[in-house]
Amino acid sequence: MVKLSQIFSYPARGRLAALTLLFLGADWAQAEERPLKAELVEREQALQVALARREADLLVRNATILNVFTREWLPAQDIVIAGKRIAWVGATGTWPGQAAKTLDAEGKTVVPGFGESHKHIESSYLSAEYEAALVIPYGNTWTVEGSHEMSNVIGEHNAEYWLKAEAAGSPLKIFPAIGSATPPTQYELGGGYYGYQEMKDFLASDQRVVALGEVMDWTAVTTPGTKGHERIWEMIEATWELRGVVEGHGSGLTGVNEINAFAAAGLSSDHEVKQLQEGLEKLRRGVFLEVRVDTIRILFPYLLEQGLKDWSNVSVTTDDRDVHATQQLGSMDFNIRAAIEAGVEPAIAYTLGSYNTARHFHIDHLVGAIAPGRYADLVFLSDVDKVVIDKVIANGQLASKGKEYLLPIAKVTYPEWVKQTMNVGRALTADDFTIKAPAGRTSVNVALMQPFYFEPDFITGELPVTARGTVEARPDLGINKVAVIDRYHGTAAVSKMFWQNVGPVTAGSALASSQMHDIHNIWVLGNDDQAMALAANTVAGMQGGWVLVKEGKVVAKVQLEIAGLVSQRPVAEVAAEVEALHDAADTLQWLTSPGLPDRMRFAFLTASPWKWQLVAPYEENPGGFVNVTTGETHPVVW
Repeated sequence: MVKLSQIFSYPARGRLAALTLLFLGADWAQAEERPLKAELVEREQALQVALARREADLLVRNATILNVFTREWLPAQDIVIAGKRIAWVGATGTWPGQAAKTLDAEGKTVVPGFGESHKHIESSYLSAEYEAALVIPYGNTWTVEGSHEMSNVIGEHNAEYWLKAEAAGSPLKIFPAIGSATPPTQYELGGGYYGYQEMKDFLASDQRVVALGEVMDWTAVTTPGTKGHERIWEMIEATWELRGVVEGHGSGLTGVNEINAFAAAGLSSDHEVKQLQEGLEKLRRGVFLEVRVDTIRILFPYLLEQGLKDWSNVSVTTDDRDVHATQQLGSMDFNIRAAIEAGVEPAIAYTLGSYNTARHFHIDHLVGAIAPGRYADLVFLSDVDKVVIDKVIANGQLASKGKEYLLPIAKVTYPEWVKQTMNVGRALTADDFTIKAPAGRTSVNVALMQPFYFEPDFITGELPVTARGTVEARPDLGINKVAVIDRYHGTAAVSKMFWQNVGPVTAGSALASSQMHDIHNIWVLGNDDQAMALAANTVAGMQGGWVLVKEGKVVAKVQLEIAGLVSQRPVAEVAAEVEALHDAADTLQWLTSPGLPDRMRFAFLTASPWKWQLVAPYEENPGGFVNVTTGETHPVVW
């Protein structure tokens, strides 16, 4: 046993924990090596408070609570909180202990803090500590982060990044699901590469790492001999070895045979359900559904019509929503409200946003319920059916009233490996975006794509050749130019081609971003090579973000200096930049539909059901145009 005199020679960081463990009778030398020692200390404290041997930090009196285990609304309940944890729950006035503070719920309804089953925080544009300030007032106190965005940028540092904010005091608990799409396909390579050992190391590094995130390269999963086949199965193997959860991505897998194969592979969930029968068939085969609002509105009434009795294998989730949209729509409250509006009874709807997800990821001992030992995450409702939130307690602290976030923003110092991630190699010029025609031609055939095009073969068209021997964007014909710039390897490699039905009509204009799911190279959409170069260079120069060029001048920017994906700045500041970007875009004329084509950040996905796609140039394919299911390449002009 370590001696008391020895403890005071320890660094301040370890002294309090050492003293606590000493008085618990634990051996400090052994406990220092145990990763769960803080968890044990918190639970021992909760135990003593539950037995009224120690003073509680907070007593919430006279609440009507949702018991997610029995699906009951229990009136006149007290909730006793010790530090960050719930210590005791029971009938009002029956706990015999004392509390430092008391909060009278006045009979209001209290439900567990909401948790995301599948969200990319990167899509909010905020670093984790500012994400907390954004979403906690909407009841979201924990998130399973589908982290193949950050994984493709910072590689081995992925989990370390996501856990920094909570370690610095942020009340939003993040449970990383390590990105299986690292890289997304065998035809791309960014800032990370994950296989068996990397996945095993992530899961062993911290209890917060809970899953292998959305296995989406269906071709690699199903086809032995492809380069990605061995890698993805070894990641699955490593996940199961350490008892993690393997998440799926079943976009386009709607037939019964495919659904059976999906479940047989061990892919436990799907957030891409869009069709009614598809959702029911996946549910019948044990696939955990993580349902977004667009599907909630059609799928849930159908499941009710079909007489679904057990909703425990269903959750609601956000997936992607930026800071400005969240301010307008809400966060998890918006998703739960959509479930109630679709006909799901409130007691079930709230479990869809809390306990079901916690149980699926094996973290129901930590979150998802108002029960002893769980984090003290409480959402006070003034209207249950409309999900109107009065206040939120997170980690035992009053975190928000109404839409106002009350806690200080955690001070996080992010290292250079996540702040200096742009390695284009040099400033780009208009020539980098020029597409040259074969010699002697007055017109050429061109390969054409458009956003969210899933057909087996690309579109073809014909464009004239200029007197300079180049082929230009022709917004008057509904055709613009798209380019992808490698941001990782310092080669200034650029691939470019023509897309239809998207992009600016206003002359001298371009839009660029470093948010390019899932590899996060820089993409540019424009009708002028000089404008495209200006937009791309501006993105690279500010370490990532969005840039809009109109008539040869930068008119709007959103700076995303952390990994080129998020910003370590206040919610209002980033939201204002996003709003200004949309406002500036409204002054341009666009093909097909007005306003900023912000969904372009998702238009470069290389997962099924995508076939032909434009990726950054690689050794076997300098043009970058590739069928990601077969590896076939094709020139963009001929």
